[in-house]
Amino acid sequence: MGRLFKRYIGIDYSGAKTPVDGLGGLRVYRAAGDDHPTEVKPSSDQPTDWTRKGLAHWLVDQLAQDEPTLVGIDHGFSFPQQYFEKYRLKPDWPTFLDDFQYHWPTDRDDLSVHRLRKGSDPDAAHAAKRSGETGWRRLTEQRSSGAKSVFHFDVPGQVASSTHAGIPWLRFMRRELGKRVHFWPFDGWDIPQGVAAIAEVYPALWSHCFTREDRTSDQHDAYCVTVWLSQADRDGRLAAFLAPNLTEAARHVAPFEGWILGVSVC
Repeated sequence: MGRLFKRYIGIDYSGAKTPVDGLGGLRVYRAAGDDHPTEVKPSSDQPTDWTRKGLAHWLVDQLAQDEPTLVGIDHGFSFPQQYFEKYRLKPDWPTFLDDFQYHWPTDRDDLSVHRLRKGSDPDAAHAAKRSGETGWRRLTEQRSSGAKSVFHFDVPGQVASSTHAGIPWLRFMRRELGKRVHFWPFDGWDIPQGVAAIAEVYPALWSHCFTREDRTSDQHDAYCVTVWLSQADRDGRLAAFLAPNLTEAARHVAPFEGWILGVSVC
């Protein structure tokens, strides 16, 4: 069986500051085929470090090209079932994206996750209408050793800030790219041949498998995602992970809760 993709992009995300601030913790690596992953820096007209806004626009440009690419991003793509039930949301990911961005417009140039959580302005009050509890965890997080809740802020290794900052940009890319990109597994477990895909990843699943060398922890996470995606596609493991062996309960919630690529059995 041949490769499913020709390029691989691994992203270690950051939920700090605003979407137009350069972030040293936001790192991007890319590999083509069997090539060794290399770090991608912003273009000369961008800040020295990636911004979330700049990265989203760069990804749109990359994925619009006629070259099947798999992107792994290190933040939650959706919320637990309890959230959908509390706010009486249809268990449908596109509906969730619109509702979340309406309450947490963290793709706005002047807004940060911190301001929406801690501020006293109308924007913060609006965001408070869509909050969750630290005890709520998606099924994929329950099956991933060490994965934290998307609502567990202010703790080491938390993914809550990056999740709340990143979800509106998933919506942006989906609206910009349409059927040229497949958001796995929300658009289905099977990715059409020749189509680019974006999946949620958890670098801790793989970071211990590769020597860190002189990379920072953020660089290493993005590097590990990229090299694992490439190697797994080459040896056939990726196809198996894209079709995980799940219980009926997991198959019910994953289309709107999402699933972490690399977590297979529950």
